[in-house]
Amino acid sequence: MLKKILIAVDGSTYSTHSLRYLGQLFQHLPDIHFHLLSLVPASSAGSTARDWLTEAELLNTVNPATRNLLAVQKKYMQQAMDTLRRLGIAEEQVHTSVRLSPRSVAHDIIHEARQGKYDALLIGRRGIGRLEEMIMGSVSATILEKCHDVPLWIIDGQINSRRFLVPVDGTCHSLKAIDHLAFIIADNPCAEVTFFYSKALLGSHPRIEPKDFYAVWGEEWCEEHLRRPDSLFHAPRQILVDSGFPAERIFRLETSMGIDPSRQILRQALIDDFGTIVMGRRGEAVSKGIFRGVSDRVLQMAEEVAIWIIG
Repeated sequence: MLKKILIAVDGSTYSTHSLRYLGQLFQHLPDIHFHLLSLVPASSAGSTARDWLTEAELLNTVNPATRNLLAVQKKYMQQAMDTLRRLGIAEEQVHTSVRLSPRSVAHDIIHEARQGKYDALLIGRRGIGRLEEMIMGSVSATILEKCHDVPLWIIDGQINSRRFLVPVDGTCHSLKAIDHLAFIIADNPCAEVTFFYSKALLGSHPRIEPKDFYAVWGEEWCEEHLRRPDSLFHAPRQILVDSGFPAERIFRLETSMGIDPSRQILRQALIDDFGTIVMGRRGEAVSKGIFRGVSDRVLQMAEEVAIWIIG
């Protein structure tokens, strides 16, 4: 099945890191297509007018600086195509578009991801927890806050590893994240996956009830794979194997060190050179308490790693 990934780019170093990440993971794999999207704010038009003007009409309302930025982004897109081609991504796998953003960049990226029914939205970032973004806000932070229905790939820094670290906790959110991972990397010849469980003091201690998973995976599969004593690791492994991912490249790891599972996840990623952390998260309406969700804390602290967040 063809996979479609939307990549928000802006010509920055962070966008270049994102392209290299894609090339490293998906070179010479023809069943995945990428849409590189660059949006330039149309700041000179009024907020009401921007909603109904055509692209050509909107272009007539912007100032010379915005027009110049559009030209710069179009030039960057050609460079991005060349970069991906050098990294082993065929030209026919890549579509690009540069256009004005009539509302806000974050809003329009989310709209594109939903309307295009993309399998994931990739964004580069400088570190959501850092002071300048806490004060000023950012496109990536807004997307993380508002977009819970499209899997998000957050790329922080330059990543050189094809190893995936997948925290498991026995919840439906965790298994849905693994289901997404299985779909994306089923035919990847280089990826390795390690399922990780932390018994840290503030971590969850799962008790899995198969009936809770019937609606997604069906009664027969759940009863077979979620009734086992080792279902915490077995069920995620089975999802990958069912997708065609080789069993010999699936590993498991447990630890009881530390008091905070989010710190343990990041520590393990650093120690064992994992390039990507894959996590599920609860819906935006779910109260996360004083400590917030583990995925939120991982995102706040993570550096030099990709994080896939599946809602």
